[in-house]
Amino acid sequence: MKRNIVIATVTAAALIGGGTVAAYASADDGDAPTQRQTSVRIADDRNDDADDRNEAADDRDDATDDRNDTADDRNDDATEARGSKITAADAIAAALKNTPGTAVSADRDDDGAGAWDVNVVKGDGTEYSVLVSPDTAKVVGAQRDDDDDNDGREDLAALKGASVDAREAAEAGAAKGTVTDVDLDDDGPAAWSVETTKGEWKVDLKTGKVTQDHDDDTAQDNGQDDRDGDDD
Repeated sequence: MKRNIVIATVTAAALIGGGTVAAYASADDGDAPTQRQTSVRIADDRNDDADDRNEAADDRDDATDDRNDTADDRNDDATEARGSKITAADAIAAALKNTPGTAVSADRDDDGAGAWDVNVVKGDGTEYSVLVSPDTAKVVGAQRDDDDDNDGREDLAALKGASVDAREAAEAGAAKGTVTDVDLDDDGPAAWSVETTKGEWKVDLKTGKVTQDHDDDTAQDNGQDDRDGDDD
């Protein structure tokens, strides 16, 4: 009788112990995939974070390259402008004398001769590209732009009621450095956009007030502000 009780007790203990082991084994088997999946997710998140950082670094590099390209272009324009005896304002005046109308832009041509290229719009909206010698202010060419894109009419509409023309804008911008480019900026409130050797500037169409173009990183890097009246 006692032997039967002992055997029964041992058997029960074995069953209980086995159940506990089985329970542990079952728990271990269930947790292992979860732990592995968690580890994989953490690794993936880290890789994603690394990829995001790399993309952000690439974006910064691209932005730096763009600024460097802009600075290089500006330096090239500045070198040409400094070597020119004729200012942007002089070139605009000469172009309008040859081809009457409204000047809407002036910059240095990249054909190798470095002539001033002045865009003049007639009253009917037709556009002309007038080339002015950077040394003599003589007109060396004038060609009609046959593109039917209505840009000329849009420029005239933007300048309606303006008190400051392109030549006056060039003269105003010259207080901020040697002028290399004058253009009509009609993105938002219309204004003259004047690029100089020291940055880009906005010239108000009605008052002629010159303010810094805050989208221009180079001007900001140079520490220029609206009070800076020094030339190059």
